[in-house]
Amino acid sequence: MVFIFLSMITATQHKINDLLEEFVKHLIMQRYANATVKAYKLSLAKFLYAFRRYDLATVDEQNIFNYINHLISTESISPSFQKQILSAIDKFYKFKYHKSLALKSLYPKRKSKSLPKYLSQSDIKKILNKIDNIKHKCIVKLLYGSGLRSQELLDLKISDIDAETMVLNIRNSKGAKDRFVMLSQDVLIELRHYYKEYKPKDFLFEGQTGGKYSAKSVQNIVRKSAVRAGITKRVTPHMLRHSFATHLVENGVDIRYVQELLGHTSIKTTQIYTHITDATKSKIKSPLDLLYTR
Repeated sequence: MVFIFLSMITATQHKINDLLEEFVKHLIMQRYANATVKAYKLSLAKFLYAFRRYDLATVDEQNIFNYINHLISTESISPSFQKQILSAIDKFYKFKYHKSLALKSLYPKRKSKSLPKYLSQSDIKKILNKIDNIKHKCIVKLLYGSGLRSQELLDLKISDIDAETMVLNIRNSKGAKDRFVMLSQDVLIELRHYYKEYKPKDFLFEGQTGGKYSAKSVQNIVRKSAVRAGITKRVTPHMLRHSFATHLVENGVDIRYVQELLGHTSIKTTQIYTHITDATKSKIKSPLDLLYTR
């Protein structure tokens, strides 16, 4: 009896794995970015396991409504994760069953009003001053100095560096888009020292046995460097990207140029940085100060 039960579990897991493999191949064929494929795969895996006893072909909008409502109630999933799960389910059913589900009403209506977290330029300096390892320093400088996403950094190849025009070629990024971003002269000098010491073969940053460097390693480098610099807030690689955008806006760079450098499809996504620029650097005086100058 136990053997039969275990066999049923194994068969179910194999079925889920086969469906996920098919789905991933479909997304890759559709040229979705690696990070997007990974996110959709994880979201779909969660859904498939929850519906493992269902005939997936008969699952309807009400079933999915109950599922999403359960996740909100029991796991307090974020609006962004809610959207990600629904999008993965929608794409799966269109691909596997050629079925369009009416899920629009299940997407969160209220958008988060939280502003991106970023670091001051003095904090960036503190972090860089606490990094001795040349590889780690290049990673942090590229995340901040070129405004890269963590995955974009990991996907960089040596051939993507154009020292003549001082740009980095970011290939097949989020939204399957290519773009060029600036390469700091300071970073280029550091990269040359790094290359002589580490001699990467294909990717700019590689693991000890070759291949891509891991996202976890990048996270640890940023976090530990910030701790050594005495910064109490939790610092992430993406916070360095937010800092890049914020500091460009603070220094008067046109928002549309910032949009292109970040690779944003919509200007609305970039405009959030206009709300978090450092007010102390603005020439606009507070109305309260004006009371005492007249």
